[in-house]
Formats: sequence, structure tokens, C-alpha cells
Amino acid sequence: MAETNTPTTVLREEHRLILKVLDALERVLNEGSAVSAQNVETLAKFVSFFRLFADACHHGKEEDLLFPELEARGIPREGGPIGVMLAEHEQGRGFVRQMHEALPGARAGEAAAVDALVSAGRDYIDLLRQHIDKENNVLFMMADRVVDESSCARLCGEYAHVCSGKFSGQTKDELQELAAELIRAAV
Repeated sequence: MAETNTPTTVLREEHRLILKVLDALERVLNEGSAVSAQNVETLAKFVSFFRLFADACHHGKEEDLLFPELEARGIPREGGPIGVMLAEHEQGRGFVRQMHEALPGARAGEAAAVDALVSAGRDYIDLLRQHIDKENNVLFMMADRVVDESSCARLCGEYAHVCSGKFSGQTKDELQELAAELIRAAV
């Protein structure tokens, strides 16, 4: 049965995909104490997915479209759930940046870089799972209550426009294909 179109329908669908990719990342990180050269290249693809899909595409829609709409409807940024979500977006970007910065050393087999990559990956998984739970069960429920039908239609159109763009040369569909590849590779 199709989910009713709400201001958060698309975002919730993206959350489901991001959670599956987080599960796949966790399986890759748990494969063993040594990260192989092949695993490092797979981890580089995870970093790309998180930078382009989870952050640029997904968080971009939240930060540029949904959150301002919620603020206009009286949900405060400072001292409220929007501020918490924005702070967590920044924290997540930091973990992905740490993973990205560790990739060259991990490719060279440097133990410290591999440890940094794995540690940042685990921290990112923990953060994002909790973050998505808070968005789905607190902020998105508020959004679905306060955004009226005409604003919802406008927001959904703006989401579609964002999704029609490219993220470092890749479309949303291509990034979803990357997610499917990562999920399959981690089985």
C-alpha cells in the first residue's frame, strides 16, 4: 500500500535507504580486523554515497526546504528540534570527512588510517541511526501536522526539482544504484 503524500514522505523513503546502507557499512566494518585493499575501495564508495546522497541530496532538502518551512510555521530552530537536527548534520559531516581523509592512508595500508576510517564509520553509523529515529518520530511527525496541503504540494515539487539535479555529476537514480550495489556487496 502506498504511503500518503506528506511533507516527509520522500524524506522517510530516503531514510529507509540510508538505514540499509548503514547496515551494509556495519557489515563491511565487522568483516574482520584487517581492512583489505578491496574493502578500502568499497569504503570509498560508502563515503561517496554518504557525501552525495545522504548529505547533499537528503540533508539538502531538509535544510533548504523543510526546515525553513517548519520555522515559518512556528517550530523554532534555536532550542528546538530543528537546531538539534542541524547540529547532528554537522556532526555527521565531520565523521564522513574523517572517513574521507583516512582513505589515502588506508589505501597505503597505514594501520592508524585504517583505525581512523573504521572508528569514524562506526561513529557515523551510531549517530545517523539515532538521528533518523529522532527525525522520523519527532520532527517529521510535527511537520506532517503543521504543513498544510498546498504547502505540502509545493514542498514535494521542490523536492522533485532537487532530485532532478546532479550531485558531483551523479543523479539521484545513480546514487540509489550505488546504494543497491553497496547493499549487495555487504551480504
